[in-house]
This record gives sequence, C-alpha cells and structure tokens, in this order.
Amino acid sequence: MAGKLYMVPTPVGNVGDMTPRAVEVLRAVSLVLAEDTRTSGLLLKRLGVETPMRSHHKFNEHGTVDGIIGVLQGGSDVALITDAGTPGVSDPGFLLSRECRRHGIEVDTLPGATALIPALVNSGLPCERFTFEGFLPQKKGRQSRLDELRDEPRTMIFYESPLRLARTLEQMGEAWGTDREASVSREISKLHGTTVRGTLGELRDYFVAHEPRGEIVIVVAGRPAVTAARVDKYARFKHKYVPQDNETN
Repeated sequence: MAGKLYMVPTPVGNVGDMTPRAVEVLRAVSLVLAEDTRTSGLLLKRLGVETPMRSHHKFNEHGTVDGIIGVLQGGSDVALITDAGTPGVSDPGFLLSRECRRHGIEVDTLPGATALIPALVNSGLPCERFTFEGFLPQKKGRQSRLDELRDEPRTMIFYESPLRLARTLEQMGEAWGTDREASVSREISKLHGTTVRGTLGELRDYFVAHEPRGEIVIVVAGRPAVTAARVDKYARFKHKYVPQDNETN
C-alpha cells in the first residue's frame, strides 16, 4: 500500500501559528521535504521534531520528484514544508502534488498559515470575490499582465519583494490609475507586522519615503463598476409650454 504525501503549512511569522496536528504529522512521517533545510531545521528543532529531512526546492524538484514518488509507492508517508506558508502557493509543491495524482497517491493538505488571506481581510477591500496573482513577472510579460488585469472586477492579491515594492506600486498606478484603492501588508503575524491602506499613488509615495522590509502582500481593489447613466424615455414629451404671440388670455 502506498504512503501518503502531507502538505504541511508552516508559520509565516509567529511560530505559535503552527498547529498541533501539523507538529504531530511531522513527527509521524518517515521523511520531511524542506525548501531550505537550514531554515526548516531551526523550526523543527524548536518543535522537537527529529524526523529525517531532505531538500526539495524549485531548483531541484524536477530531478528529485521521481525518487520521492518511489518512497511513497514503497509505503512511507512523506511531509512537504516550505520556508513559510502553505506548500504549492507561490512555493514548491505543485509538481509533486501533480505527480502524486498521476500515480494514484493520496495527498492530504493541512489547513494552516498563509499570507494572502490575512492581508486580504486586513485591507478593508471586498473579500467575497478575489483573484490571487502571486508574483508578477519580473521583466518579460510584466506590463502585458498589468494590462490584462486593468478591467479585473475582483479584488487582486499579489506577493512582492520589498526591493521592488515602490516600483511595482508605481507601475500599477500607471496601468490602473493612481486613485485605485489598495493596501500593503508586511511581516504578517510577526511582532512588527503592519498594513498600510490608501490609493496606489499614496502607497507609492509612502514606501518611497519609508523603505519596506520583510515579506510583502499587495491587495488592490478591482475596477469599479461603471454605472450607466439613467435614460428618461419620456424626456422628449416633457417640453415646457411656451405661449405663442397670437394667443390671447
């Protein structure tokens, strides 16, 4: 009988966000796959997890996935973690999950930490319908993607590097208008986590003056609905009566 792959979220900031079930799974599996074994090693040590760990990241996943499938087919349970958040969401995980599906191996994704939902709720922008865009292309295709999203009516969520934040806000303002409402959340769930709200223009000016640090989530309002002008179909019959010169009282 094949083993099971567990997708285990890790804290995006506060270690206290690690769920008891997640710790239990990491202790019970035969192998933990980590995006960065140095970063994850510190976390597992703090949690008292002594399970063997192996590197699995975007630069080696194409070469390691077959071996991991073999471990799972041999009956061993495996857990995948990333540096922060839920595997597969702008992090390694999709390729391995897809291969498990192709081979009929069960995948169990635990609920847990992710940066996009807290940033969305903190933004004060509509939450009932949204699109997660992750990281924009850094160079080729960046402007065309911004152009494609100009008429997107749903709230949009992006991840960004603090080094590119001000420039990205400027480009968004150029593409969608500097008066578009937005927010920027950084260091979610950490001690100095903040959310700054305003228009794209205001946020751009703020982060030019205040150099950002840490993990960044940008939330931008969708294009406002265009309200059609109400047409009075009886307007042509509502002419004001003007007496003629030859009319008498």
